[in-house]
This record gives sequence, structure tokens and C-alpha cells, in this order.
Amino acid sequence: MKYYLLLITCFITTFGKSQTTLVDSFLYQGIMRTYKVYVPSIYNSNNAVPLVLNLHGCTSNMDEQEVYGDFRPIADTANFIIVHPNGVADTAGTRSWSCFGIGTINDVGFLSTLIDTIALHYAINAQRIYSTGFSNGGFMSYELACKLSNRIAAIASVAGSMAVTQFLNCVPSHNIPIMQIHGTDDPTVLYAGDVWYVSADSLVHYWQLKNNCNANPIHTMVPDIVTSDLCSADHYVYNNGMQGSTVEFYKITDGKHTWPGAPINLSVTNMDFSASKEIWRFFNQYSLAPNEVSSLTSKPVVQFTNPVHDYLDLFLQPDNIDAIAILNLSGKVIWESKRLTNHMQIHLPSSGIYFIHVLTPQKKEVYKVLNLN
Repeated sequence: MKYYLLLITCFITTFGKSQTTLVDSFLYQGIMRTYKVYVPSIYNSNNAVPLVLNLHGCTSNMDEQEVYGDFRPIADTANFIIVHPNGVADTAGTRSWSCFGIGTINDVGFLSTLIDTIALHYAINAQRIYSTGFSNGGFMSYELACKLSNRIAAIASVAGSMAVTQFLNCVPSHNIPIMQIHGTDDPTVLYAGDVWYVSADSLVHYWQLKNNCNANPIHTMVPDIVTSDLCSADHYVYNNGMQGSTVEFYKITDGKHTWPGAPINLSVTNMDFSASKEIWRFFNQYSLAPNEVSSLTSKPVVQFTNPVHDYLDLFLQPDNIDAIAILNLSGKVIWESKRLTNHMQIHLPSSGIYFIHVLTPQKKEVYKVLNLN
């Protein structure tokens, strides 16, 4: 897939020594798309790590989802990268995801391109890419299960569902492990469903059949350790699906349209378990088989880690590059060369944003890198 990488903003927040949150954007099909990447301090570019897409609900955004459905403390020890993308805003400023025939934006294509974009700068394990989301973000995760299964190893939906019509059109390339979390008193995405989307029970039954899991689940009552949350939870696990897949369901009795264990109580929120912890526990069991996975973007002519500390390491395909220049934020050239090798290390004189200009026989490419100094 051809796309143009146009990086326009870069804000960095550091946590502790080197945990990093990077906000960036690129142009996709004429629309500037923004996303936020969280990289744990234990990340090492020599080892490929899992990638988790964490999708916000309708009317929300990437910043709110990062906090509300927070995976960052888990990533700090489990060593995976999280990306929080923004859906496209309508004329009223409401952001959402186009899925199941609602909306005109190609969000499946955007998210696939986003995976490629992250892989340009970080070592991503192509067999371990997952999607989760809240409400509309849960709907979008099911859309990816149906239409991007060659890249997605498993999905988890919190208070989301699937459109009725999608049942006839969902043909994943492999059996997709599914986790569904839903409150019985959800007033936004009704537990019982409506004319457009299916009930939570029908959704779980659909994937249990699709994955050929056991018809009778293992049922466990989640200990009601926080009685003041006004709800309780039951956990159902449908095992022994094809290709090792399972379906897990957390039914929150009396629960509302909320993320269990969230740091913000928007309504009746179950606090007996953490949805984020359980979703990662679920994801961590699964990876695509080598013959199921679609490779990440083909190796680019230039690769580098981002951000850096004083020194920029460029890994190049020199035969495919005519020249490279490094410019500072003011547009001053601080380094340039036509004599290139496979690995070049360039000292960046001060902290801040730099631009890497790569001239190839076909085109000129520009990348952005941040020096944390």
C-alpha cells in the first residue's frame, strides 16, 4: 500500500528514566491522522516486541483512552508498545471509527498503515499485534478481526459489539481469539442489542461457534471484593477452539457503559478486576503462526530508533540512496553525505527535533527524530 508519511507534530512526555510518549501524525488518503505511541523504558530495539492498538470510543479521543483504559503500567513490565490513534472528527468535533458500514472513512486501511508506520521506527513482532477498544473502539476491534486478521492475533472489546449484517460478511483468515466485557445495564450499547447490533450473549455465542470452541464454558464468579461498586462480575471461558483459540466473556451484572478497574468512575464501574490487566493476560497467550501473518512493511531504505540520546544511528540501504542530510528545527543543515555505508552514527549537537532528508532515485523522503539529549 502506498502512503505518504507526513509528520507534523511531535510532543514528548517522559516517565521515569526513559519511558516515552510520542505524539505524531501522517497523511492518509487526504486526511491528517494523529496517534500517540507509548514505549516502555525496558524496550530494546534489538528485540521485537508486541504492539497493542487501544481504540477510544465515540466522542472520546486518544488522550482520554490512554488514561481511561490504561495499559502503560502493564507495558512497563511486560514490554510491549501501545498505540492510541485518533478517529476522524466530524463537523461537530466528535471523533469516531468507521466500521460495519457506518461512516465513510477507511479506518481499516489507516490502522494497517499505522502498524507499518510504527514498525518503521520500532522493532515490532508481526506475529503479536492486538487490538482492543472501548465502545465504538470495541466495534472497530471486531472490524479488524474480520478484515485485518492477517495482522491481528487477538482482539478484546469493552462495551462494544458487532453489526447484525457483519455476521454474514466476517471471514477472518484464521480463528481469532476474542474477549468480550459488557455490563448488563449498559445504556449506550445495550446488553440485549438492538436492530443494528447484536446482544452480548449472541456475540459471544457467534465467536464460540466460529472458533469451534467448547459449547459449555468454564464459569467462575469474580470475587466481589469491592461491594461499593454496586455490581458484580462472572467470567466465562470457552476453550479448545481451532488453532488454539478461545473466547472469554466477562459479564458485569448491573454494570454500566464503563471500563472495569478504570481510574475514573464514569458511572457504575466494576472494581473487582482490571479490564486492562485481564486483556493483556488474554493477549499474551496468542500469536499468529508464521504462515498466517502478513509481513510488516518492506524494509525501508533508512531505519532508526526514535527518540534518541545524543547520537542518531542510521541503518541504510546505501545502494538505494543518493544522499542524506540532517537538518535542525531552523532548517540548518548540520550533517550531509553522499558517501554512505550500512550503518552511520551522527552526533546531534543539542536536544530537540531534527529532520532526516533522504534522497533516493525515485523521490525525496523526510523523517522526524527527537533528540532527548
